[in-house]
Parts: sequence; C-alpha cells; structure tokens
Amino acid sequence: MTPVELSRTVLHAVRRAVDAGELSVAVPTRTVVAPPGPGGCGDYASSIALQLARPAGQTPFQVAEVLRPYLVGTDGITDVVLTGPGFLNISLDRDASDAGLVREILRRGDRYGYADQPDGRVVQLHCPHDLRAVVVAEASARLLRSQGALVRVTAEGFEDVWTSVLGVRVDAVGHAPAELPVNVRPVPVPAHGAADPLSLGRDAGRWALLHPAAHDRPRTGDEHLAQRESNPLFRVRYAHARARAATRNAADLGFTAAPGPVAITGSDTGTPTGSGTPTGTGTLTDAAPELLAALADHPRVLAAAADHRAPDRLARHLVAVADAALPFLLTVLPRGGEKPSAAHRARLALAEAVGAVLAGGLDLLGIDAPDHL
Repeated sequence: MTPVELSRTVLHAVRRAVDAGELSVAVPTRTVVAPPGPGGCGDYASSIALQLARPAGQTPFQVAEVLRPYLVGTDGITDVVLTGPGFLNISLDRDASDAGLVREILRRGDRYGYADQPDGRVVQLHCPHDLRAVVVAEASARLLRSQGALVRVTAEGFEDVWTSVLGVRVDAVGHAPAELPVNVRPVPVPAHGAADPLSLGRDAGRWALLHPAAHDRPRTGDEHLAQRESNPLFRVRYAHARARAATRNAADLGFTAAPGPVAITGSDTGTPTGSGTPTGTGTLTDAAPELLAALADHPRVLAAAADHRAPDRLARHLVAVADAALPFLLTVLPRGGEKPSAAHRARLALAEAVGAVLAGGLDLLGIDAPDHL
C-alpha cells in the first residue's frame, strides 16, 4: 500500500463511520499521511481525528477510537495504534507495501506524486523585478500545477537574458493592481560581492537559487559546478545517472525489473571505483528502508512544497533521496558468477523508481536529469 492509497483508505474509513452513524461530519476530500512524529510508532501516522474532532463534537481521541476498527484488518494494514491526543499510527505489511510503492512509482513515472485531476484552485504569483524571485515563482508554479492548481506568474520587471540563460518565463510583466501585492519575495542575490548566477548556466544557476530556503541568502559560486561529492546537485544527478545505468547494464545481462521483496544479504556491500564520484558502503538492511521511506514521502513533499511556495523543500528532498539511493545502487547488479535472481529484479525495479523520482523532481525545478554523467 502506497502513501496515496493509505490516505484514500483513511478517507474511506471516515466515510464508513459516517455511513454507520458513528460520526456526523462532512467527509474531507483530501488527507495526507506522514512518518510518525516523536512518540509515534508504525510506518505512517494520520491526524485526521484531530481535523474532525470539532465538527464531530468529540475529542480527537474519541474520533480516533471510532476510526480504528475501520482501518484494522484492511488489506495491507497490520496494526493501528492510537497515540498522543488522537494520532492514528498505522503499521503496514512491509513486503507488500514496498513492492506496491515501487509498482506505483513505475506506473506513474516522473509524474509520481502529481494530482490525478485539477483541484479548482486558481493561484496568482506576483514577484518583484529580481532574478531569484522570478525563478522561485516559476518553480513554485510548476509545483502548484503538479498538484492540480491553475497558476499565473507575473513580475514587476523581467530581463530577456533570464530566459535565454536560465529558461525562466513569466506570463506577464508590469505593475500589478493594489489588490495583488508581491507574494513571492525570497532573499535576493547580493548586489555586490557575489557571483552572477547567470554565469553558472541553466542547471547550476537554477539550483543555486532554488536549493536555499527563501529566507536564506543564496551562494552563487562555482561550487555548484563541481563534479564531486560535496556538491548536492552533483549527487542528485549522479544518483539519477547510476539508476539509469543499472537498467542498461541489466539489459546487457538479460534481465529486467520486477517489483517484489528486496532480499537482504550480509554480502551486499561495495565501493565504486574511480575518483571524484560519490562512494559508500552499506548493507541493504541499512540502505533499502531509508530509501523506500524517502520515495514514499515524495507525494507529501510535492504537496507541501506547492502549498508553501517552497521549491527548496523539493530540492532538499531530492538530495535525501540521492543520499539514500547511492549505497543501495551498488547492490543492484549480480556480482562475479551470480546469476540474476528475483531479488536482483526487485532491486532493479527499486533503482528504476529512484530514477523516476529524481528525474521528475529535477524537471519540476527546471533542471536537466542526464542519463550519463
């Protein structure tokens, strides 16, 4: 069961409780699940009971007690524990859940985490005559559109070179009416003492402006061009290229991806050769769960980044996915005299899921995801 499917299951539990007369509320159109917070347990937690408590005229814990029986026993759910004021902590059948997650990512491709249909929102983003503000507004618009919103981006001023170098565009330029104030205003690049982000080119220039939070001053030096492990953009693109290479190399060995349980063996360690590339060792015990959790969190990150007009959240999430993926990607292909097995096909499917998430995320930031690096 994927996080999206689990969210739908939670809403279905609410509807069943309403139909049974145990709750008197309007069923929400949307809810999200997230990893449990401090004091929580299981794989995911839902705060739906806290959301429904006031309209239901009950405490959050009472609402959670009503909903729990409608979740326990559902296919893919092994346990539901109530914690705190009324959080529903849900444990999943990990093998079935992980395979289902990978299958869902491969089905959706680089649109994994996108809304299924328009949600009726109409959003106007207006920014000052500032390069970083325009880039952040445009990336925020991409994120909002991925979540079903209709978006229009305008700016107080605009330079044509911004399009030719960074590929950024707006829908209109000029002063907005008083009822439309500037609503995208990140800290700008310093006018003096900082390198021009245009000198970095499209991909590194956009990353330099989008990766820091809006309240942080961006660094625009050539560190964003470095082909080494200390550069987060390089790690993200390198992980994507390695994921794509796994598919090509598997084809040469005569096997393809098939989602399933990822076997854990104590010998699954390794270090890539060559200088200037990320290295790492670790077992699947360490790498796969963290990676699967990061992939499962991708839809929530997209929704939060869109809601908060914060593409930096997506950029940092892609770094987390890449850092979790790089040790795992060392284990995908057979070694020595090994023959491809079901475990190798499952690992390849997970690697292809990594490639899809990284490619889709970079595309939303307006950054290229090369298959070779």
